Amino acid sequence: MGEHMVSDQSINHKVVGIQARKCTSLYPGCTYHSKERCKMFCKQCDTPVCISCIESNQHLGHELSKLLRVLDERKDMIIKERDELNDTIYPTYQDIASDVQNRMSQLQKEYDDLSTAITKHGEDCHREIDKLVKKLKAEVDEMKNTQLQTLQKHLDEINNKLSNMKEEMNSLEIAIDTNDLSKLFSVTLNVHTYRNLPIKIIPSLPKFIPGKIQEELHKFFGALSSSSLTSDKHGYSMNTTQRSPKSSPPVKQLLDEPETVTTINTGLESLYSVVSLSNEEIWTRVYSKTMKLYSINQGSLLKSITTKSGNRPYDIAVTKSGDLVYTDYDDRTVNIVKNERIEEVIRLQNWKPKGVCSTSSGDLLVIMISDDNKQTKVVRYSGSTEKQTIQFDDKCKPLYSSGSDNKYVTENRNLDICVSERGAKAVVVVNQKGKLRFRYTGHTPSSKNHSFSPKGITTDSQSHILTADYFNHCVHIIDQDGQFLRYIDCGLNFPWGLCTDTNDNLFVAECVYKQVMKIKYLQ
Repeated sequence: MGEHMVSDQSINHKVVGIQARKCTSLYPGCTYHSKERCKMFCKQCDTPVCISCIESNQHLGHELSKLLRVLDERKDMIIKERDELNDTIYPTYQDIASDVQNRMSQLQKEYDDLSTAITKHGEDCHREIDKLVKKLKAEVDEMKNTQLQTLQKHLDEINNKLSNMKEEMNSLEIAIDTNDLSKLFSVTLNVHTYRNLPIKIIPSLPKFIPGKIQEELHKFFGALSSSSLTSDKHGYSMNTTQRSPKSSPPVKQLLDEPETVTTINTGLESLYSVVSLSNEEIWTRVYSKTMKLYSINQGSLLKSITTKSGNRPYDIAVTKSGDLVYTDYDDRTVNIVKNERIEEVIRLQNWKPKGVCSTSSGDLLVIMISDDNKQTKVVRYSGSTEKQTIQFDDKCKPLYSSGSDNKYVTENRNLDICVSERGAKAVVVVNQKGKLRFRYTGHTPSSKNHSFSPKGITTDSQSHILTADYFNHCVHIIDQDGQFLRYIDCGLNFPWGLCTDTNDNLFVAECVYKQVMKIKYLQ
């Protein structure tokens, strides 16, 4: 063996002890009989056995196999596991580690960019404040100079009269001391012209009213949205290290002509909302305090739920677990219905809830307006805990319009947050972090005369965004980047509420005609 230890040829040689040579199998010793070697294997007991074990009837009736045959099978299994580890799992973990490292590097860069953006915004704010200070000081100087000039002119007039009076007094003194009667009678008496005293000019100074820095600065400067770390145990696979919120759905093409599958006649006045509970049932909301569940195939009423407060709900949604959620605008609450019992989840102060949706992560998104109707925001809740507020863009300008018009919210498959605003005549889409992606302001059909009037909004498995155009009697379909794709008409009349089921069927609540239409628009 010496030549293998010293020669370069040993590089590809595996040197083992004499007992570990593969030319002769080394049988394991028996646990119960120390002097025996196990040459058989008991499948029921999953253990090697020796001849003494077999003779002791301990394994009577058990299926026995030669140990070498079992070892061959076991070795095949070990080889498969080794190959799987070597060829698939270990490289995948390496790719995942690399992916995490890349994410960390990207995260570092994005946070650095965020800090830089904040610093730049601060510098911009300082410049604007400096401009404002300079402008205000210029206005102060202009006001000061104007008032001083007025007062100086007034003073000059008074000093002129003082000079005239002094000359008058000298003339009078001379007249008093003279013996010349002609001079005495030639004196003109003008004292009456000085009895009317000059007017009193009182300057009024402007006041500087500083803003409340602590209360207003964060609105002026801007604020950070909340950050989060989410986990997805299905995020990685053995074939790829690409991570996505959901697995990619099969690609479906739009039908050339959408078709009506069925119509559910509810007989309900002012039918505003529809939401899919399953592929067989839908919840509806009307201009009343009662929400109703219908069978799609039978068209029959299955259940009715009355709001806890007796107020009309503003919007409805269904959670991942199938519970009904509704917003109570007048009561400032968001409520969930579990086993026909209503639980208050969220109670707002100084805000009133409008649209609501349940997200893929189980959170609730609520769009709300302030009591004075001047502010609008979208808030993400986990249970009753506020996780995220979306209100301003990167330039600290409001993302959403003010006013109490119809506002609805939904989450797209790519986790974008989509809001329809009738007052703004737009669909506003932000990403998961609340950054504005685009505004869609309509694509009015040539055959229609009304401007874009979005009402209900929903999405499908292809990340299409669908919104009801109320006065144009159609539904717009746009892609996830805001590009118009087509209309759905199908004889719609005053469409309001929208939803899709798991098969991408579209349900449209016709407000005036008291019915819900089920429409197939994807292949």
